[in-house]
Amino acid sequence: MKVILNQTVPKVGKAGTVVTVADGFARNYLFPRGLAIVANKAQVDALEKRNARLLEKTAAQKAEAEALKAKIDGQTVKIEAKLGADGVRLNGAITSANIGEAIKAQLGVELDKKQIALHDPIKRLGTYSVELDLHLSVHANISVNVFDPALIVAETTEEEA
Repeated sequence: MKVILNQTVPKVGKAGTVVTVADGFARNYLFPRGLAIVANKAQVDALEKRNARLLEKTAAQKAEAEALKAKIDGQTVKIEAKLGADGVRLNGAITSANIGEAIKAQLGVELDKKQIALHDPIKRLGTYSVELDLHLSVHANISVNVFDPALIVAETTEEEA
C-alpha cells in the first residue's frame, strides 16, 4: 500500500514522502497513530503543492544546515557511561537526548533530540555511527564513543605495574 508519511518513521521514511508499506502495517500502526495517510491522487497533488511552498520557505534554513554539516560531519563525540553489574551492558542507556547534550558540550552545536536519528538506545560500550537530520535534504554523520572511565583507569594501572 502506498502511503504519505506525516512524520519521519525510523526504517520506513521521512516526513512528506510517499512510501510503499505492508497493508497491515499501515492499517494497524501508521494510520491509528496519525503517522501516515493513504496516497491517493488528491493527496499526492496536495503533497506536491505543500512541498513546493516548503522548498521556497526553507531555502535559507538549508543554507544554515549545510554550514552546520560542514562543522560537525565526521566528528567524534565521547560519552562517559558506567557498566552494569554484569560487566557487559551499560547501567542505563545512551539516548538521543544524551547525544544531543554531548554534542552541545563538546562541539558547541545545539541540536534537538528529534534531529538525532538513533533507532535504538545504545546499551554497550563502543563506537557507534549516528545520523543527524539537519534539514529535509541535509544529513550529517558523527561517531559516538561510549566509554567507562573506570576501565581506562584500571588499564593504565595494570600497564604501570
